[in-house]
Amino acid sequence: MGRKLLICAATVAVAGTGIYLNNTSLLAEHRPGKPELLAHRGIAQRFDETDLKNDTCTAARMLPPKHDYLENTIPSMQAGFAAGADIVEIDVHPTTDGEFAVFHDWTLDCRTDGHGVTREHSMAEMKTLDIGYGYTADGGKTFPFRGKGIGMMPTLAEVLSAFPDRRFLINVKSRDPSEGEKLAAVLNGLSSERRAEIIVYGGDEPIDMVRRLVPDIRTASRKSLKGCLLGYIGYGWTGLMPEDCKHRMMLVPVNIAPWLWGWPDRFLNRMEDAGTEVFVIGPYRGSDFSTGIDDPAQLARLPQDYAAGIWTNEIEAIGKLVK
Repeated sequence: MGRKLLICAATVAVAGTGIYLNNTSLLAEHRPGKPELLAHRGIAQRFDETDLKNDTCTAARMLPPKHDYLENTIPSMQAGFAAGADIVEIDVHPTTDGEFAVFHDWTLDCRTDGHGVTREHSMAEMKTLDIGYGYTADGGKTFPFRGKGIGMMPTLAEVLSAFPDRRFLINVKSRDPSEGEKLAAVLNGLSSERRAEIIVYGGDEPIDMVRRLVPDIRTASRKSLKGCLLGYIGYGWTGLMPEDCKHRMMLVPVNIAPWLWGWPDRFLNRMEDAGTEVFVIGPYRGSDFSTGIDDPAQLARLPQDYAAGIWTNEIEAIGKLVK
């Protein structure tokens, strides 16, 4: 009995050593370079994030403005890149006249002087709207951007034309597979080199369509993000990569990252070998909403020589700190 216990203990020790050696980042090749910064919505007006819901009008709970930029506009994107962004995230909606409007909200009522569901309007009509109309930081007493956002809602074509050599993360705001089909047609009209600079994420159904019709585009959906994270936690220690981790974008909450097999370098190398870009986001707190890496304390939670993606809502501040 004693000998059997010794053999069992030795086997466990050997297996444990093998798992450690296969996953420790200490023995992994270090990734050179600097972090890649992703500016969520470019440079945007911040808002109170307490108890957010899908239909919360964030323009009506704007914090006192520190700048004059409005999200998802050409000037906001220009400022984001100038502040150090390598990638800017934008939101799109199909329009009734065959365009894609770059605008966040499902409806027009919160931010603009228009009304109704965004995708039920023509781009020509939305070009007449004031996208700064609804912003207020004092409960509706004043509206500092009213009248300053007329005609500033761009099309996706205008954005890609204005920044021909810049990277974008495109957020599909629906779960409609036909929207993925329409976006795929736009992406397939671009060169392969241009498509390599674009990532698309959003609802499972349109993203599945984009992935099928434009296989060289990196994508992410709720399904793939969950499948990659749980799959990697479950058996990533073997070195095998879940299918949901291949040729994707992966978002990793900063408080979960240290628990991933091989974090940071071995994990990041595995993802790179699988064709997947990793972006660290703010801490996961048990809900669907997560902030970005938005202040020095959150940035300090990353390894000092971290050289992968960082998602931020505060590119002005984080860009300076990373530089």
